[in-house]
Amino acid sequence: MEGVKSTKRAVLGDGAKMKSKMVIAVLATGALFLSACTGVSDQSAPSTAGSLSRDASTSSVSASSAATVPALRPTAPGASSVTASASSTTTASSTPPATPTSSSPAAPATPPVQWSFSPAADAVDISPVEPVVVSVAAGSLVAVTMTNPNGIAVEGVLAADSLSWKSTTPLGYGKTYAIAAVAVDAGGVQVPQAYSFSTLTPRNKALTTAFPTDGMTVGVGQPIALFFDEGIADKAGVEKLISITSAPANVVGAFYWMSDRQVNWRPQEYWPAGTAVEVAVTTYGRDLGNGIYGQADKKFSFTIGQSKIATVDNNTHMMTVSVDGAVVKEMPVSLGTNKYPTYNGVHVVAEAYDKKIMDSSTWGLVGAGAYRTEVLYATRISSSGEFVHAAPWSVWAQGSENVSHGCVNVSTENALWFYENFGFGDIVDIRNTVGPPLQVWDGYGDWNVPWETYSQGGFRS
Repeated sequence: MEGVKSTKRAVLGDGAKMKSKMVIAVLATGALFLSACTGVSDQSAPSTAGSLSRDASTSSVSASSAATVPALRPTAPGASSVTASASSTTTASSTPPATPTSSSPAAPATPPVQWSFSPAADAVDISPVEPVVVSVAAGSLVAVTMTNPNGIAVEGVLAADSLSWKSTTPLGYGKTYAIAAVAVDAGGVQVPQAYSFSTLTPRNKALTTAFPTDGMTVGVGQPIALFFDEGIADKAGVEKLISITSAPANVVGAFYWMSDRQVNWRPQEYWPAGTAVEVAVTTYGRDLGNGIYGQADKKFSFTIGQSKIATVDNNTHMMTVSVDGAVVKEMPVSLGTNKYPTYNGVHVVAEAYDKKIMDSSTWGLVGAGAYRTEVLYATRISSSGEFVHAAPWSVWAQGSENVSHGCVNVSTENALWFYENFGFGDIVDIRNTVGPPLQVWDGYGDWNVPWETYSQGGFRS
């Protein structure tokens, strides 16, 4: 029995052991099941930004641990005209992004747009003819608007590469201009920019007028005359602002200042017939000296007609008319007496009247010998009062004797022919009188100044 008891205890002991093992197995299985339910394992995954977390005391999900969704890049303030594209690499929200770990490296920062302005922001006394330039680097321009004080847009052009914008029209004097620009950076974010500047205010402005006028046809002796309504101090500087071009041949010429307010330009030789001439006076926005600026640019063109030259010889008392080098007419003349001699030299036709009152008081002759007479077909050849005109009362002396007060007397028939055939810029070359040469300032006396002297510029200094 003892042996049986002993064996039974052994059996019972083994059963206890098996029971114990079963309990341990059940507990282990429950633990494994519990582990699977709660997500706990021996190998824990590393935490990442935006992953779920478990509160240790309640075993519930915390509200602050909800997944964070990256926001679209915001449009910079004031740049509503362009929509920025979303960026997956950079956010521009008010909430700072989650701290990256070694498995989630930080994205590189987008370089800022670099702006460049000419003129600079808040600049003053800017020339109205210097172009305004807005340019960027590390981005591209999408819009530039420039307005004057009245809100009117100033014309400009955006470069093909979208890196710069440039104004294309002159600005006004003494005005403030505003510029509003929008660029986008490399990430697509809009970046606005705004600034202003002011142009200069001249002490005074000079207006330019000219002769010949635009579209005229003139003779081969016509100088170009430019007139300013204010005195010009920087004459050499103004000459650089005047462009004179001709075709088909490039005609050589020079400036000659008659005064502070008038400058002429003539070729070295008479203009070739048929020449087309263009003149551009670009004084607007330029300092002409002593704070005087050009009021406006002046551009005009004209054409040189046939070569018409009337040669008057006091020795023969005859006028010989040549057109393009060929003699077409001769007529007898009577010139000024020795007391009132006709001036020698090249005269240029400047005016013509079908009727004209000749009044000696206009050139200082009053009292004995004075006159006031209406004449027909009067063609002016000097400012001091010389004309080619009809003088039927002196036909008896024409061709043989001088009886006039300085004019070129011809018959009524010849005066009409001359009036109808000669015009602005045509030449009357008077020779061999006892009078002095026609002065450079007396009408268009330019041709009576030797080229070597004329090309020195006259009253330039």
